[in-house]
Amino acid sequence: APVRRRHAGTAPSPFLAKAGAAASSFQESLWPVLAVQFPPALVGNGIAVYRFATRERSWHSGIVYSFHLAVSGMLYSLSLPFLAAYYYPPKDWRYGPVLCKLERFFFNYNLYGGIFFVTCISLNRYLGIVHPLRVHGRLQPRHAKVLSAAVWVLAGVLSAPTFFFTELQKAEGATECLGSAAPQQLQRFYPYSLLLAGLGCGLPFLLTASCYAAIIRTVFRNPHLSQPEKRKVGMLVGAGVALYAFSYLPYHIFRNLNLWRRLLRPGTEDCAISKAIHATAQVCKILVNLNICLQPLLYAALADSMQSCCGAGCSTGTDTAAKERAEHLELWPAA
Repeated sequence: APVRRRHAGTAPSPFLAKAGAAASSFQESLWPVLAVQFPPALVGNGIAVYRFATRERSWHSGIVYSFHLAVSGMLYSLSLPFLAAYYYPPKDWRYGPVLCKLERFFFNYNLYGGIFFVTCISLNRYLGIVHPLRVHGRLQPRHAKVLSAAVWVLAGVLSAPTFFFTELQKAEGATECLGSAAPQQLQRFYPYSLLLAGLGCGLPFLLTASCYAAIIRTVFRNPHLSQPEKRKVGMLVGAGVALYAFSYLPYHIFRNLNLWRRLLRPGTEDCAISKAIHATAQVCKILVNLNICLQPLLYAALADSMQSCCGAGCSTGTDTAAKERAEHLELWPAA
């Protein structure tokens, strides 16, 4: 049956009013989590940026992508204090419309920038590990720099409509900084949100998962590696994919499910279901923030593990292939 939409100008139903009050109350309970996540996200990614800028002398493609990923995570973390202050009860946006639009834009900008750089790292590793001889001498740092610039531009283009949709809204004596769109704009915002979910999350996830599946297959077929080394690489690579799957994917799924719920005609909503969907979407957003905190630690461990495997004989025949694999296995600089 076709989905029945809420027409512009229709008064919100009592169910939606109750759901909105419950949603604000739930968001207010999340401010300590956001406040706690800010220091490790900023410090972890900031240390990574500092190490890249001061200790790396030879920047191969993996280092270029990793540097930009760390910059993206560090900039993303700067939005957390604003969200924590906003959610601090009573929930009220006190910083004006300009900062509201900027906060939502930079949230999306660095979110999708980070996703795209993770995908670039995955593709770079795939080529260097699975096809080392084919790409030997062809993947240059300048190519990574050009692609990184393109990633920033693409993330900016995808996030730019946020400036149009984001606005302030008065609700029960408080000011709300809308993370999606006003009710009268939802029918236009929903397709845009689906586009972000597909191009900004779904497609990159499929590419990342496919690349790491091929990498694991190559590592496990290598006769020069011991079983404990293979299991360690498999666990760390699996953890990276799982962290992606349990943070970025649920966030986009439940965000769009919540938008779809808001588009239903008044009177067709179930208040309990509405509250559950909105609460789950908020928890998924917290998981996205947690991903930013854990990325530096995970990639540092993954780099050390894969470098040691490469040193143990990660080649399939030639020293050139082993050297090429060594460069692309390294994601974070070794301690």
